[in-house]
Amino acid sequence: MIGATAPATYAGVSMSEVATLEVGVGGFDHWRHCPVPKCCSLSLSLASPLFWWKISQMKEARPQPPILRQKKNHLPDDIVLDILARLPVKSLLRFRCVRKSWYSRITNPNFISTHLDMFLCHNQGYVIRVPTINLDNQDLKVACDRTFDGISEFKIPFSFQSGLAFLVGSCNGLLCFGDFRLQDSLINNVFFGFNDVYLWNPSIRKFKKLPDTCLSQLHLAKLGFAHHSQKNDYKVVRISRPFTQPMPPPEAEVYTLSSDSWKRVGISWRPNVVFYKFSCVKPFPFVSGHLHWMLDMIEEGGGQEKRYIEMILSFDVNSEKFKELPLPDDHSFKDGKCLTSVKEKLALAKFEQQPHGMLCCVWVMREYGVCESWNKLCVVPVQTHTCFIGFTKYGSLLIQKKSQAICSLEDKYVLIDPKTLYEKETSIQAIHPLVIATYMENLALLDGANVISY
Repeated sequence: MIGATAPATYAGVSMSEVATLEVGVGGFDHWRHCPVPKCCSLSLSLASPLFWWKISQMKEARPQPPILRQKKNHLPDDIVLDILARLPVKSLLRFRCVRKSWYSRITNPNFISTHLDMFLCHNQGYVIRVPTINLDNQDLKVACDRTFDGISEFKIPFSFQSGLAFLVGSCNGLLCFGDFRLQDSLINNVFFGFNDVYLWNPSIRKFKKLPDTCLSQLHLAKLGFAHHSQKNDYKVVRISRPFTQPMPPPEAEVYTLSSDSWKRVGISWRPNVVFYKFSCVKPFPFVSGHLHWMLDMIEEGGGQEKRYIEMILSFDVNSEKFKELPLPDDHSFKDGKCLTSVKEKLALAKFEQQPHGMLCCVWVMREYGVCESWNKLCVVPVQTHTCFIGFTKYGSLLIQKKSQAICSLEDKYVLIDPKTLYEKETSIQAIHPLVIATYMENLALLDGANVISY
């Protein structure tokens, strides 16, 4: 039975390591212990299935290197969080289901803040465009900021009692809408007020309705929406003019998302104001941590004379205090004005009718809060029937060129370079004038209370 010399190893196991094997001899049905020498008959060994079973048992029993013994390779938590913070919102929503620890991490306010900071550094410049009068069956469109080519659409998941909804503002992809309705006062006078207010995050399909106002009444109310970057919180400011004579100072309240409640705030007011009104109907710009409203005021003098005053009312989101800001020293362009922003700077657009068209003059406050820093950016000639929409993130002016006095589908939306005055027609088709606002994916409202999913 002695045959060829056996190799030193076979199937990964050294033959010298096999001290004793149970082998079957011939066709006998009995077993005996047989020591296996270094030189043995391979035919005898290969003929026994039990030999291979013993070989496999010894291979499994052999100690393995530590890296192979590990069943799970765990990454440190800080590396896992850093990877998750770089992922898009849609992926994070799916990954909440991986395990409980991932769910708690992704919905944690600190992670939501980190994710926001990561994507603010790589904002791709998307915008939301929505008609100023937005019916229940209309959609919001997401478009590229440079070309306004459509990317996606969102249906508004909530309805408005009045059917007239206004986009108050957009902060980091969280949208604020107000329900603009007509109401009857106690003396049967009709007045306007934003009563129902919604916050909506389309990217995570969640929204919430804000609590009712804490003001005595809403008359000609104005809303502003802002992000409190120091606390990664969001605030809504509502200003209402009481419906009494003589005209008292306006009332104001602030809603904070983290507390889910309104509170009254005071407004420092000039003592001799007999009349005032908000002079712009577009969303009020949020710049340098402040919300801004344009006011026209009439102030009594020492005698019978009255002074006409234009001023900007500013609200500091951090301190929750109001203050006045001066306008540029420019007494021309008296046919209209509108507060806006250009490349994160407070700006003022003024208009003046010309014999064969209209001029749009844009002023920019280079250093926030400093009156002397107002600088004339450009003067753009436009057609008579032109609607000012606003500025894109990259500084292009968007206008609506009307073919006639009323809006129609033949109207064109044009981007204008303020420096070269080069015009580029966009693919936008809309009858009503648009409101544009920056947009990005965000996890805001993911950890909120009283939030509705759809």
